Amino acid sequence: MIGATQPIQRPTNARLLVVDHNRRFDHVLRTALVEYLHPGDLVIANDAATLPASLQGIHVATGEPIEVRLAGRPSLRPEDVSWFSAVVFGAGDFHTRTEDRLPPPRLTPGDQIIFGAPLECDDSPHSNMPLRATIEKLLGHPRLVVLRFAGSADQVWAGLAHHGRPIQYAHVQQPLALWDVWTRIAGPPVAFEPPSAGFTLDWHVLANLRERQIEFETITHAAGISSTGDEELDGLLPLDEPYRIPEVTARAIQRTKERGGQVVAVGTTVVRALEHAVTRDGRVRLGGVATQRIGPSTRLHVVDAILSGTHERGTSHYELLRAFLDDETLDRASKELDERNYLTHEFGDSVLIERPTTDGV
Repeated sequence: MIGATQPIQRPTNARLLVVDHNRRFDHVLRTALVEYLHPGDLVIANDAATLPASLQGIHVATGEPIEVRLAGRPSLRPEDVSWFSAVVFGAGDFHTRTEDRLPPPRLTPGDQIIFGAPLECDDSPHSNMPLRATIEKLLGHPRLVVLRFAGSADQVWAGLAHHGRPIQYAHVQQPLALWDVWTRIAGPPVAFEPPSAGFTLDWHVLANLRERQIEFETITHAAGISSTGDEELDGLLPLDEPYRIPEVTARAIQRTKERGGQVVAVGTTVVRALEHAVTRDGRVRLGGVATQRIGPSTRLHVVDAILSGTHERGTSHYELLRAFLDDETLDRASKELDERNYLTHEFGDSVLIERPTTDGV
C-alpha cells in the first residue's frame, strides 16, 4: 500500500475492497458502498469532532522545546478538560517521521509546561493567556504522562483553540486545518485523531442509505492516537477511551438484531465502543470507558461488519480486523491491497469486511 499524501476525504475515485461473509472479494469505488448493504441493516458511525490535540510548548525545567500530543481523558464531559494523558516528543514537528522524532528531556512529576505565546490582534477574553500544564505522573513509559492544565474549563478550551493544531504525520507534508480532519457528521470535539473511516460518508452516501431503508445512527467515542513512533509505547495502544451511546442508537441495535439485519460499524472506534458496551443479556449500555483490546481471540457480540481504512500489519487497527477475518483471508486481502496500490493512512482507501457466516471457506 501507498501512503495517502493529500488531505482529501475519500474522493469519488477512492477505492473500496469488499470482503463478504463468504470471503469473496470485490474491488469497487467507495461510492458503491451502499450496494453491499441491505434493507434492515444498521450503519453506526462515530460523530466525534477532532481536537487540536498537538501543542508546541516549553519544558520549563530545561527551557527545551517539546511537542505534547494529547491522547486520552477520563470522560467526555465538556467540563472535564483539566486532566489528559499525553505523549511527549522533543523539539520538532510533523515534518519529521514520528519514529525519527527526538525524545523529550527527562520528564518528572511536578514539571511545568507552557504552551503558546500571547496572540496579537485578538481581543477575546483568554487570547493573552498561554496555556499552562503540570506533569502529574508518568504512565509506565518516560514519554507517556498525565497532564493537568491550569485554569477553568473555558480557559483550557480557549488555550487549545488558540495554541493547538491537529495531530499530524509526515506522510502529509502540508499543515492540516481542523476542517481537514472533521467528518461530515462531526459533533462534540472529543477525538484526538479523526475517526477517519467516517470520511467515506458524504451526504450522497447518507441519502442513499435512507433511500434503501438502511438505518443510520451515531455514537461518540474519543478516538485516540494511532502511532507514537516508539515500539514499546505503541504496544500500549489503544489507550482507554470514553464513549457515549445515545439511547436511540441502542434501540436501533436491538431492532436490527431482532429482524436479522447487520450492524455495520464505521471504523475501529465504533467496534471498540459497541463491544465494550454490550451486556451479558445482549443489551447495550449507554456509556463507559473502553478498556479492552479487540483481536483474533475476541468474540464479537454486536458488530457484524466493519467499514474501515486500510491498515498495515502490526498496528492495533490491523489487530482489530483479525476479530472479523481469519489470518489467511486477511493476508490475502493485504496482498491484494498491496498489489493494487491501495492508499493507506487516514486519507486513504477503504475496506468493508463482513464476518463469515461459517467456519468453512
